[in-house]
Amino acid sequence: MSHAVDEVPLTLEGRPPKTLGVLDQGALWANLGVSLLGFSGALFLLNPLGNAPLSLVAALVATVVGSLIGTAMVGLSAIPGTQTGQPAMVLLRGLFGARMSYVPTALNIVQMLGWGAFELWVIAKAATAIFGDVPYQVWVVAAGLLTTALTIWPLGSVRILRRYVTIGVIISMIWFTWFLVSEAPAHTGGSWTAFAPAVDYVIALSVSWVPVAADFARHSRSSRAAFTGVVGGYTLAQVACLGLGVYAVAIAGAAAVTADSTAVFGPFVAVPLGALFFGILALRETDQSFANVYSTTVSLQNLMPRVDRRIFSVAIGVLTIAIALVVDVTSYGAFLGVIGAVFVPMFAVLAVDYFVFGGSRNWNTAEDAPSRWSMLLPWALGFAAYWLTTSTPTVAAWDGYWASVRELIGFTRQPWMNGALGAAVVAALVTMAVGLLRSRQNRQNQDSAAR
Repeated sequence: MSHAVDEVPLTLEGRPPKTLGVLDQGALWANLGVSLLGFSGALFLLNPLGNAPLSLVAALVATVVGSLIGTAMVGLSAIPGTQTGQPAMVLLRGLFGARMSYVPTALNIVQMLGWGAFELWVIAKAATAIFGDVPYQVWVVAAGLLTTALTIWPLGSVRILRRYVTIGVIISMIWFTWFLVSEAPAHTGGSWTAFAPAVDYVIALSVSWVPVAADFARHSRSSRAAFTGVVGGYTLAQVACLGLGVYAVAIAGAAAVTADSTAVFGPFVAVPLGALFFGILALRETDQSFANVYSTTVSLQNLMPRVDRRIFSVAIGVLTIAIALVVDVTSYGAFLGVIGAVFVPMFAVLAVDYFVFGGSRNWNTAEDAPSRWSMLLPWALGFAAYWLTTSTPTVAAWDGYWASVRELIGFTRQPWMNGALGAAVVAALVTMAVGLLRSRQNRQNQDSAAR
């Protein structure tokens, strides 16, 4: 079999090869679960409200609980991609209709461009922490060119991750754990008060990949392999990443990391052979930018299905480099909250409609798939439920607006409430109601026709 046959087809009209096994996908998602800025994310995990630090046990439990919930969502969102052979945004044709799917597609393109540029920024900052004499701009361009190359040969890139990169990442993580855990000051005090927003934050880290999962799972050999690869690989890696981040933040100092999130890189570079192993992690970070740029590419193909994806890859790669050269990242936690609010309820609507109401048997991903306006209602209500129940702060004006809405409708948010779960439950229940009404209407129409 030729390499061309083993690769992603150039347009949506090509048949996707089913070449990724559970180890390929487990390695891909394990690498995606380790993020350089995920280490500084431990700061949000430990103190998501800014005034109620968690105990170490509470933070670690929140990491495990949030990771399992979030990756289960991502894993389930991957299954329709495996079964239909379609990327994520094309799947939304079956949920919302072809033309209405353009709205979430546009949102996904914007957020993936942002994430891609963010990852190039992270890689360049990590590289300058090791090689301070080389300008930031040089590393951005180098990382962007490598990212673009990986995007042109995506399935080959996944196989390289499994065979070579994952081993280096595992060794590096073990090496850093050995030194940082012994050097970090003891984490004392704290409580469980902010447990719910901490879980919210971890879920948001995971579900930010919901719009990406099917883009790779469409090449999975089975639904079980796709789900297992996502949940197993990403959960283990994210728990390890955030857990190690707790100790790195303790060494760097919470104040320093708050002022500059890249300050967390210092403790890694400072350990024996730290520059070598941190360099491995920095090079591995290109899998994050690769996944984001590739998802942008196949999202664009939902809008223009007959355009060669390589053209999109090069154009998006150049644009991502340009953004990373002029944009800094200052609101990482707020960005994650917005992503969770959009894609958690959308996932819940998709999951209920696809798995419960037989969508898997007749999911329409054609270019003329009819609009399904009723599916906007559970998505919108789930979005609102997220902001009514979340306790994670984002932007002051936005948070103030939803505080006013709570007061207007007489709703009091309880400390145990979780935005991601609230959004998912509301969106799922409303989708169930819409589906039952639709089924009842179909039966009445069939009875009328029979008469």
